[in-house]
Amino acid sequence: MRGVRVRPDPALVGEVVQVSLPLMFGMAGNLVMMLVDRIALARYSDATLMASGPAVFTGMTLIMCVTGIAGITRSYVAQAHGRGDGDGAAEEGAAGVLLALGLAAALLLTTPLIVRIPQLSDRPAASTALESVFLAWSVRFGAVMTVNTALASYFNGTRRTRVPMAVGLVGQAVGVVMDIGLVFGAFGLPELGMRGSGIATFLAVTTMLVGYLVRLPRSFYAGFARLAAGGVRTVAALLGRRLRKGAPAGGAGGLEELGHTSVVWIAGLLGPVALAANNVVLSLNYVAIIPLIGLGVGCSVLTGNAVGDRRHARIPALLRATLAVGVAYVLVIAFFQIFLPTLLLAPFGLDGADAATTDAAVAASRVVWMYAVAFLFSMVGGAVLESFGLTRFVLLTRIGVVWALSIPTILALALTHRGNSGYVTLVWAVYALYEGVMGLVYFRRIRRAVAAGENHLIAAQPAPEPAGEDGVQRI
Repeated sequence: MRGVRVRPDPALVGEVVQVSLPLMFGMAGNLVMMLVDRIALARYSDATLMASGPAVFTGMTLIMCVTGIAGITRSYVAQAHGRGDGDGAAEEGAAGVLLALGLAAALLLTTPLIVRIPQLSDRPAASTALESVFLAWSVRFGAVMTVNTALASYFNGTRRTRVPMAVGLVGQAVGVVMDIGLVFGAFGLPELGMRGSGIATFLAVTTMLVGYLVRLPRSFYAGFARLAAGGVRTVAALLGRRLRKGAPAGGAGGLEELGHTSVVWIAGLLGPVALAANNVVLSLNYVAIIPLIGLGVGCSVLTGNAVGDRRHARIPALLRATLAVGVAYVLVIAFFQIFLPTLLLAPFGLDGADAATTDAAVAASRVVWMYAVAFLFSMVGGAVLESFGLTRFVLLTRIGVVWALSIPTILALALTHRGNSGYVTLVWAVYALYEGVMGLVYFRRIRRAVAAGENHLIAAQPAPEPAGEDGVQRI
């Protein structure tokens, strides 16, 4: 890439921050709501504490699958916006909402099967009953989240990222208040325990849905009319193509969440001390990486705009700008994780833990920053590949690296060192290593896609000419 700057362009860094920062704040708000929910269930009773882990992870794995499919809407909208096609962006957003409504209906129809999942385990009957209650509500709020994802994708794809941030923060505030109220019976609300947690999340995401509907421009609704004018067969074919592109993205999202869940259960093989320490460190890791998801989404919007406008030569500079922002964030997180781990871990339950659990958690905290660094590259790389429409590559890479290499390696490590809590540190180091490998594979594929001028979301077009000596794309 001759003639391209090595250092990040300050103007592009500002552009990345402008688009991504609202998304990062929105993800941070979602993290707060999630942590409040987990803490509330943990403190309500021993039964809800036992049931909350399996129920939440199972529910989120299923929800990530359907929201990941609906999330492909962002790439379609971003490309249309990059081409300067406002009507096209509205039509792509409308198609995404139609797909999301179908996915939401399908998810609701699976409720009788999903609530039976806890019965497949050997956990106590009291715990599985609570898990089933939560999963029933997970299906309901997951259906609403699926539609919200499509609506948010329209705003994000058109760079109006402050709208999802504002809508999300209002909904998250409702969720926090209702969670405390409905779990414990505070603020004059009924005490519902586990059921209250699910209802609170449902009320939060429903508030967000109302917010999105209020903020949608009239041009968006006109997109439905233009789609309907094409006839049922045309719309069905369009949604079929969208589903084929979105399904691998949803599968990758579900497998990512399932991977985190697997590490939690595998850590239990190292003994109760390792399991307790790992649970604390896992919460700390979420604090570190969840804002990076917003950064990756913001970068994918900008690269989607560039792909839609056939300005592929702009993408490497956007990636450098994004990584500059991400590395700055991770360096701050790494400083606290390495030098002040006890201070960070205390809010997540370390203050009341025994000495062995504290030592194991502190040791793991001093290496978990490595996962944040690796996740920065894998998250940004995967999101950018989705903006090209390379969702199948993202899915296959995740299956190959995580499920054929990373998880088996970690499982073998745990099985050969049962009861040795000191190896929880090595578990995180291995997990980070393979996450970094996945990021490397993603970036190599991005380089090929840029060089060839690829776009897998629309019909094949003549490839753009390579950048000239001045780094400017020739069309």
